[in-house]
Amino acid sequence: MKNNKTFSYINFSWHGTKLELHASQVLFIPITGELLISDVHIGKAEYFQLNGIPLTNNEDENNINRIYKLINQFKPRKLIILGDLFHSRYSLNKNLIYKLERLFKMFKNKIELIEGNHDRGCQINYISYLKEKKSLNLIFTHEPRTKKDKNILNICGHYHPKLILKNSQDKLSFKCFAFDSLNNNLYLPSFGDLTGGFLCKKHFKKWALISENDIVEIN
Repeated sequence: MKNNKTFSYINFSWHGTKLELHASQVLFIPITGELLISDVHIGKAEYFQLNGIPLTNNEDENNINRIYKLINQFKPRKLIILGDLFHSRYSLNKNLIYKLERLFKMFKNKIELIEGNHDRGCQINYISYLKEKKSLNLIFTHEPRTKKDKNILNICGHYHPKLILKNSQDKLSFKCFAFDSLNNNLYLPSFGDLTGGFLCKKHFKKWALISENDIVEIN
Protein backbone atom coordinates (compact mmCIF):
# COMPACT_ATOMS: atom_id res chain seq x y z
CA MET A 1 0.00 0.00 0.00
CA LYS A 2 3.03 2.28 0.40
CA ASN A 3 2.83 3.47 -3.22
CA ASN A 4 -0.90 4.24 -3.14
CA LYS A 5 -2.19 7.75 -2.45
CA THR A 6 -5.04 8.32 -0.02
CA PHE A 7 -7.97 10.66 -0.67
CA SER A 8 -11.06 11.83 1.21
CA TYR A 9 -13.14 10.37 -1.64
CA ILE A 10 -12.62 8.55 -4.92
CA ASN A 11 -14.60 9.01 -8.14
CA PHE A 12 -16.20 5.95 -9.69
CA SER A 13 -18.02 6.24 -13.02
CA TRP A 14 -20.72 3.91 -14.29
CA HIS A 15 -21.62 4.50 -17.97
CA GLY A 16 -21.39 8.26 -17.51
CA THR A 17 -22.94 8.43 -14.03
CA LYS A 18 -20.44 9.84 -11.55
CA LEU A 19 -20.36 8.35 -8.05
CA GLU A 20 -18.27 9.52 -5.10
CA LEU A 21 -16.95 6.88 -2.69
CA HIS A 22 -16.21 8.69 0.56
CA ALA A 23 -13.89 7.69 3.40
CA SER A 24 -16.77 8.50 5.77
CA GLN A 25 -18.44 5.26 4.55
CA VAL A 26 -21.01 6.97 2.32
CA LEU A 27 -21.65 7.07 -1.41
CA PHE A 28 -22.81 10.35 -2.94
CA ILE A 29 -24.37 10.82 -6.39
CA PRO A 30 -23.87 14.50 -7.32
CA ILE A 31 -26.30 14.61 -10.27
CA THR A 32 -29.28 13.36 -8.20
CA GLY A 33 -28.21 14.58 -4.75
CA GLU A 34 -28.67 11.08 -3.30
CA LEU A 35 -26.56 10.04 -0.31
CA LEU A 36 -26.30 6.31 0.43
CA ILE A 37 -25.29 4.42 3.57
CA SER A 38 -25.86 0.82 4.59
CA ASP A 39 -25.97 -1.56 7.54
CA VAL A 40 -26.14 0.74 10.57
CA HIS A 41 -27.53 -1.98 12.88
CA ILE A 42 -29.02 0.34 15.49
CA GLY A 43 -29.78 -1.59 18.69
CA LYS A 44 -27.07 -4.22 18.27
CA ALA A 45 -25.56 -3.46 21.68
CA GLU A 46 -29.03 -3.76 23.26
CA TYR A 47 -29.53 -7.08 21.50
CA PHE A 48 -26.31 -8.44 23.00
CA GLN A 49 -27.33 -7.11 26.41
CA LEU A 50 -30.62 -9.02 26.18
CA ASN A 51 -28.55 -12.14 25.60
CA GLY A 52 -26.32 -11.60 28.63
CA ILE A 53 -23.32 -9.96 26.89
CA PRO A 54 -22.45 -6.60 28.51
CA LEU A 55 -21.86 -3.87 25.93
CA THR A 56 -22.23 -0.10 26.22
CA ASN A 57 -24.83 1.79 24.16
CA ASN A 58 -22.40 4.48 22.96
CA GLU A 59 -22.35 3.08 19.43
CA ASP A 60 -26.03 3.88 18.80
CA GLU A 61 -25.58 7.49 19.88
CA ASN A 62 -22.43 7.81 17.78
CA ASN A 63 -24.06 6.32 14.67
CA ILE A 64 -27.12 8.58 14.92
CA ASN A 65 -24.92 11.65 15.44
CA ARG A 66 -22.86 10.71 12.38
CA ILE A 67 -26.04 10.59 10.30
CA TYR A 68 -26.98 14.11 11.46
CA LYS A 69 -23.47 15.30 10.61
CA LEU A 70 -23.50 13.76 7.12
CA ILE A 71 -26.91 15.20 6.24
CA ASN A 72 -25.73 18.66 7.28
CA GLN A 73 -22.45 18.20 5.38
CA PHE A 74 -23.83 16.88 2.06
CA LYS A 75 -27.32 18.45 2.22
CA PRO A 76 -28.67 15.60 0.07
CA ARG A 77 -32.01 15.59 -1.70
CA LYS A 78 -32.47 12.09 -0.27
CA LEU A 79 -30.63 9.98 2.29
CA ILE A 80 -31.11 6.35 1.25
CA ILE A 81 -30.25 3.61 3.73
CA LEU A 82 -29.55 0.33 1.94
CA GLY A 83 -31.01 -1.92 4.59
CA ASP A 84 -30.36 -3.08 8.14
CA LEU A 85 -30.84 0.28 9.77
CA PHE A 86 -31.98 -1.78 12.76
CA HIS A 87 -30.45 -4.90 14.25
CA SER A 88 -33.56 -6.48 15.77
CA ARG A 89 -37.11 -5.45 16.67
CA TYR A 90 -36.50 -6.98 20.11
CA SER A 91 -33.81 -4.42 20.95
CA LEU A 92 -35.80 -1.29 20.03
CA ASN A 93 -36.46 0.34 23.40
CA LYS A 94 -38.37 3.59 23.97
CA ASN A 95 -35.18 5.67 24.11
CA LEU A 96 -33.93 4.40 20.74
CA ILE A 97 -37.35 4.83 19.12
CA TYR A 98 -37.53 8.41 20.39
CA LYS A 99 -34.07 9.29 19.02
CA LEU A 100 -34.79 7.74 15.62
CA GLU A 101 -38.23 9.32 15.27
CA ARG A 102 -36.71 12.68 16.16
CA LEU A 103 -34.12 12.23 13.39
CA PHE A 104 -36.67 11.18 10.79
CA LYS A 105 -39.15 13.89 11.78
CA MET A 106 -36.48 16.57 11.46
CA PHE A 107 -35.64 15.38 7.94
CA LYS A 108 -39.15 14.24 7.01
CA ASN A 109 -39.51 13.00 3.42
CA LYS A 110 -35.72 13.09 2.99
CA ILE A 111 -34.87 9.63 4.36
CA GLU A 112 -35.77 6.35 2.65
CA LEU A 113 -35.02 2.84 3.89
CA ILE A 114 -34.50 -0.09 1.54
CA GLU A 115 -35.75 -2.83 3.84
CA GLY A 116 -33.10 -5.33 4.89
CA ASN A 117 -33.41 -8.71 6.55
CA HIS A 118 -32.79 -7.21 10.01
CA ASP A 119 -35.42 -4.48 9.50
CA ARG A 120 -38.40 -6.81 9.44
CA GLY A 121 -40.87 -5.90 12.15
CA CYS A 122 -39.12 -2.60 12.94
CA GLN A 123 -41.66 0.13 12.21
CA ILE A 124 -40.68 3.73 13.00
CA ASN A 125 -42.76 6.83 12.29
CA TYR A 126 -41.73 9.38 9.63
CA ILE A 127 -39.67 6.97 7.50
CA SER A 128 -40.43 5.54 4.05
CA TYR A 129 -39.88 1.79 3.60
CA LEU A 130 -39.01 0.47 0.11
CA LYS A 131 -38.10 -2.93 -1.34
CA GLU A 132 -35.73 -1.41 -3.91
CA LYS A 133 -35.25 1.85 -5.78
CA LYS A 134 -34.14 2.75 -9.32
CA SER A 135 -32.23 5.94 -10.10
CA LEU A 136 -30.70 6.72 -13.51
CA ASN A 137 -28.81 3.58 -14.57
CA LEU A 138 -28.55 2.39 -10.96
CA ILE A 139 -30.68 0.18 -8.75
CA PHE A 140 -30.46 0.23 -4.94
CA THR A 141 -31.09 -2.95 -2.93
CA HIS A 142 -30.07 -4.46 0.38
CA GLU A 143 -28.93 -7.87 -0.81
CA PRO A 144 -27.14 -8.09 -4.17
CA ARG A 145 -29.26 -8.87 -7.22
CA THR A 146 -28.67 -12.25 -8.79
CA LYS A 147 -29.87 -11.12 -12.23
CA LYS A 148 -27.21 -9.17 -14.07
CA ASP A 149 -28.03 -6.32 -16.46
CA LYS A 150 -24.96 -5.09 -18.33
CA ASN A 151 -26.22 -1.49 -18.32
CA ILE A 152 -27.42 -1.36 -14.67
CA LEU A 153 -25.20 -1.05 -11.61
CA ASN A 154 -26.62 -2.64 -8.48
CA ILE A 155 -25.56 -0.69 -5.38
CA CYS A 156 -26.13 -2.80 -2.29
CA GLY A 157 -25.06 -3.61 1.26
CA HIS A 158 -25.66 -6.72 3.38
CA TYR A 159 -22.18 -8.29 3.21
CA HIS A 160 -20.16 -5.70 5.18
CA PRO A 161 -17.13 -6.02 2.87
CA LYS A 162 -13.66 -5.85 4.37
CA LEU A 163 -10.08 -6.57 3.34
CA ILE A 164 -6.79 -7.34 5.04
CA LEU A 165 -3.56 -5.46 4.39
CA LYS A 166 -0.37 -7.03 5.67
CA ASN A 167 3.40 -6.86 5.57
CA SER A 168 6.14 -9.05 7.01
CA GLN A 169 5.39 -7.97 10.58
CA ASP A 170 1.69 -7.17 10.87
CA LYS A 171 -1.75 -7.28 9.28
CA LEU A 172 -4.76 -5.00 9.64
CA SER A 173 -8.42 -5.34 8.69
CA PHE A 174 -10.31 -2.45 7.06
CA LYS A 175 -13.85 -1.83 5.90
CA CYS A 176 -14.04 -1.16 2.19
CA PHE A 177 -16.13 -0.42 -0.88
CA ALA A 178 -16.06 -3.39 -3.25
CA PHE A 179 -17.01 -3.75 -6.92
CA ASP A 180 -17.89 -7.14 -8.35
CA SER A 181 -17.39 -6.61 -12.09
CA LEU A 182 -18.72 -10.09 -12.94
CA ASN A 183 -22.19 -9.29 -11.57
CA ASN A 184 -22.23 -5.46 -11.63
CA ASN A 185 -22.62 -5.19 -7.85
CA LEU A 186 -21.09 -2.30 -5.91
CA TYR A 187 -21.05 -3.13 -2.19
CA LEU A 188 -21.12 -0.37 0.41
CA PRO A 189 -19.17 -0.75 3.67
CA SER A 190 -21.17 -1.23 6.84
CA PHE A 191 -21.86 2.11 8.49
CA GLY A 192 -22.39 0.87 12.05
CA ASP A 193 -19.62 0.78 14.62
CA LEU A 194 -20.41 -2.72 15.92
CA THR A 195 -20.67 -4.50 12.57
CA GLY A 196 -18.27 -7.23 11.53
CA GLY A 197 -17.39 -8.05 7.96
CA PHE A 198 -16.68 -10.60 5.25
CA LEU A 199 -13.49 -10.75 3.23
CA CYS A 200 -13.87 -9.72 -0.42
CA LYS A 201 -13.39 -12.19 -3.24
CA LYS A 202 -10.12 -11.92 -5.14
CA HIS A 203 -11.64 -10.51 -8.34
CA PHE A 204 -13.37 -7.61 -6.54
CA LYS A 205 -12.02 -4.12 -7.05
CA LYS A 206 -11.54 -2.66 -3.57
CA TRP A 207 -11.16 0.72 -1.86
CA ALA A 208 -9.99 0.53 1.76
CA LEU A 209 -11.25 2.97 4.39
CA ILE A 210 -8.06 3.73 6.27
CA SER A 211 -9.67 6.42 8.45
CA GLU A 212 -12.66 8.78 8.39
CA ASN A 213 -10.62 11.00 6.05
CA ASP A 214 -8.61 8.51 4.00
CA ILE A 215 -9.71 6.07 1.30
CA VAL A 216 -7.30 4.26 -1.01
CA GLU A 217 -7.70 1.97 -4.01
CA ILE A 218 -6.14 -1.44 -3.43
CA ASN A 219 -4.51 -3.05 -6.45
